Amino acid sequence: MNDNPLTESTDGIGTMPHLLRLPAVLHVTGLGRSTLYKMIAENKFPAPVQLAKRAVAWRHDDVRRWTSDRLPASPRRAWVSPRG
Repeated sequence: MNDNPLTESTDGIGTMPHLLRLPAVLHVTGLGRSTLYKMIAENKFPAPVQLAKRAVAWRHDDVRRWTSDRLPASPRRAWVSPRG
């Protein structure tokens, strides 16, 4: 069984829609939990889907689209350490 939450899984029929649980979303985005939920409340991050009474997950495509929209549009500049 594949335990990596960032890879797609398949069933006998085809590719299933991939859902990410909170730890995976935090890892992928680099956001903290409180920041993530604040951004959801402000409609700045996709809302999760309800899986059960106390379980939610995010659609992989929604998170990927949000991340892609944040990539810089300008050419990348080399990062310079503040320590010199």
